[in-house]
Amino acid sequence: MAHFLPITLEEVKRLGWEQVDVVLVTGDAYVDHPSFGTAVIGRTLEAAGYRVAIIPQPNWRDDLRDFRKFGRPRLFFGVNSGVMDSMVNHYTAARRLRHDDAYTPGGQAGFRPDRATYVYTRILKQLYPDVPVVIAGIEASMRRLAHYDYWDDRLFPSILADTPADLLNYGMGEKTTLKIARLLDEGAPMEELHKLPQVAYRIRSSQAGTPAYQMAKQGSFASYIVLHSFEECLKSKRAEAENYHVIERESNKIECATLVQRHGDSLVVVNPPEPPMTSTEIDASFDLPYMRMPHPKYKKRGPIPAFDMIRWSVNTHRGCFGGCSFCTISAHQGKQIASRSEASILREVDRLVHDPEFHGVLTDLGGPSANMWHMGGRDKRLCQKCERYSCSMPTICKNLDSNHQPIINLARKVASIPAVKHLYIGSGIRCDLFTAENSGWDYFREVVLHHTSGRLKVAPEHTSEQVLRLMRKPSFSLFEQTKQRFDEICRQAGLRYQLIPYFISSHPGCRLQDMAELAVKMKQMGYRLEQIQDFTPTPMTLSTEMYYTGINPATMEPVSVARHPNEKQEQRQMFFFYKPEARSDIKRILHNAHLDKYIDKLGLDNRRSGFHPDRCDDKKRRSSTY
Repeated sequence: MAHFLPITLEEVKRLGWEQVDVVLVTGDAYVDHPSFGTAVIGRTLEAAGYRVAIIPQPNWRDDLRDFRKFGRPRLFFGVNSGVMDSMVNHYTAARRLRHDDAYTPGGQAGFRPDRATYVYTRILKQLYPDVPVVIAGIEASMRRLAHYDYWDDRLFPSILADTPADLLNYGMGEKTTLKIARLLDEGAPMEELHKLPQVAYRIRSSQAGTPAYQMAKQGSFASYIVLHSFEECLKSKRAEAENYHVIERESNKIECATLVQRHGDSLVVVNPPEPPMTSTEIDASFDLPYMRMPHPKYKKRGPIPAFDMIRWSVNTHRGCFGGCSFCTISAHQGKQIASRSEASILREVDRLVHDPEFHGVLTDLGGPSANMWHMGGRDKRLCQKCERYSCSMPTICKNLDSNHQPIINLARKVASIPAVKHLYIGSGIRCDLFTAENSGWDYFREVVLHHTSGRLKVAPEHTSEQVLRLMRKPSFSLFEQTKQRFDEICRQAGLRYQLIPYFISSHPGCRLQDMAELAVKMKQMGYRLEQIQDFTPTPMTLSTEMYYTGINPATMEPVSVARHPNEKQEQRQMFFFYKPEARSDIKRILHNAHLDKYIDKLGLDNRRSGFHPDRCDDKKRRSSTY
């Protein structure tokens, strides 16, 4: 009989359980859906025969009764901050507190602490010092080694050095979690778990006499790389940049080395990951008996915005080989694409269309990128030790099978299901994968004509070639080519659709002049920008390392960085060149920076904003722009 995993003691009693095997503690509300990591791990363990309960968003400020309600689990506690890093969830790029939380009923803020993984782990070890605590999820994964923390504006040690966690399971952790449970179930000591792939652990000073400690301390492991210590990185930003270059290089490989970093008298060890999931394995994960709904306990508290956003969408794959500097997807999900089978995807669509609340619209068919499903290396042997950060940048790898025809066929099959009135592609589209030979532009045409509601979003990110190189993004000329094709498709079909670009301000290497150039370019193209963001440094990305160190780890060359809040705000203000109320402020900023030539280019001395949608040259653009 279909059921939710228990989140209350009453539910556990109804199941007839005397003790829970594994208790999962999370900063999110419990949504039993494959897009939410806690549900995935819980269902994976349940399918293997383990009794799993969840403590979602426990109160950490009272007598800690939420943490006590299930008592001592037989095997371990599993802890994560939720789908997002808790600091990203709580604060804007300007370090201002957010007033909502998309992963909480009613969108209410305040139901998780800052640095939730740290807080939950310390509480659990205080209450149950002898029960293993395994930390996982995005917050733990991206903080597994020394890292820059934007919100405290300082270098942090590994989360394993800052918390009493026994083990860290990084990345998409179903396979490793199952191995952890089985070993603990067999009575294996914690040292045995240190041999598992895709885990990180700490060898403390009390273990200084062990052979493993001595070997790691001397850097004599045959397949280990010893990084600069945390203390060395505190003294030298160059050492931190050198570390990141090694970390990224190894994470790009399928076969990589174990990494070791000293923290005082202790060592943090990060084992290589599991091999990429096969279609059979990822199908099994998505085919688990999810209820695909939030737990009914939340009904009176209101909807969960993050669930509403993805409820009618279908995830086709995991991973991303795009290699963008500011993105954590490849570091967490992997560079290799793990694709579901067509049969598994169609089974999920069938479940959705038979939901009584389904009204005929599927909001997405994609993944981290819409058009990477079933893509990968033709010769897998060449991929085993490949160190490239991207399969598509700066050029498409000759070994990459980037054929878009399977994606086109899949979308047509889903759209042809009688109950599906509309199939939209909401995931980001990687236009740098399009060539004349791989049906990429055919896919683009298919999306424009049949799978957009009238507003198609793409992400050029910037107009400056210098900034784009540091972002590891293609030239802005690709966006111009894409827009030209988009407009031609719309003109031929008689459609008045819009191509909406995303842009980022104050990325490392971006100067105020670059943002002024961006504003001028957008004015010339007839855009009023809406999809924008100020760069937020998050742990374990190349962009964050450049922000903190002022060095590009890939080249060890210096990079200019807008660090002061005023600098960041001035760059962001350039996005709003078309707003009358922003005109005087932008003019002042440009004048003070001796960039007066842009005042005239943006028409800031005119009484009007300089954007005239009724002019003849702009009428041509109104079908695809604001």
